[in-house]
Amino acid sequence: MAFSVLLSTILRGKWLIAPREVEANSVILQKLLDGSTPGSNKRLSEEQPLPYSFADASGKMSRSKGRFADAPEGSTAIIPIRGTLIKYGTLCSYGTEEYAEMIREAANEPNISSIVLDCDSGGGAVDAIAPLVDAIADCKRKNKGCVAAVDLCASAMYYVACHCDSIICTNNISSELGSIGVMMSFPDYAKYYENMGIKMHTIYSNLSEYKNAPYEAALKGEYDKIKTEELDPLARQFQETVKRRRCNLKLDTEGILSGRMFYADEAVRVGLADEVGTIQTAIQRSREIEATTLIHNYINLKTK
Repeated sequence: MAFSVLLSTILRGKWLIAPREVEANSVILQKLLDGSTPGSNKRLSEEQPLPYSFADASGKMSRSKGRFADAPEGSTAIIPIRGTLIKYGTLCSYGTEEYAEMIREAANEPNISSIVLDCDSGGGAVDAIAPLVDAIADCKRKNKGCVAAVDLCASAMYYVACHCDSIICTNNISSELGSIGVMMSFPDYAKYYENMGIKMHTIYSNLSEYKNAPYEAALKGEYDKIKTEELDPLARQFQETVKRRRCNLKLDTEGILSGRMFYADEAVRVGLADEVGTIQTAIQRSREIEATTLIHNYINLKTK
């Protein structure tokens, strides 16, 4: 099951992903196809529970050995989000539904005052985004600050991070943000099957003349329909979301909304990030946001 979900995701998905991640996934795809995969077909989370840590009120960080309920009162949960984002957990990676469940668990725990997402990802599948965005919204409804502490934060990962209260680059050496754009790839097996003596036939109903039309055109090397009907709407939504969430974005920066990547200092300058610091900076910022939110809510309550 875990194997088939991973293979299906790689082959069929639309992607918000940086080019370097595409290359990495092509290697994984080849290993899946030629059978050189790990023996287990279990999800990674079944063999290795999702790791997380917390920082207590003094800022001291500890690896978790249990549940969020075991953390001292006033702790910040630190949840690592690593690698290519896909919706469901597989034998190779955790799924964003699993990450989202952990974020919600932290948000529901009274001992946890704020949350830091420790992000290092070049993006992933389009359908992997919504679970994380929804979980971040839950944090805000519960008045808990949620900050993204980022190293590599590209494409789908940036789509998620821009929904947090703040984005902190964890260093000014490798931290890199951007790649706001959408891509799609799919294999054409026609020659492969032909060489095996297999001829494929695809037949559509007379009443389904538009079914799969963009895809069929793309197989012929005609990409306009698949761009305008499937990829451009996603890219436009991505751009509008970033503009809405990042109010200080310098829109006149070349390539900022069309796929360019920026290192930390430049990312702060153009408004993609708020600060260059460390994971401790992100922890402190999440607590400041939580405190500000509580004060704001108190004042609003008193003035009603």
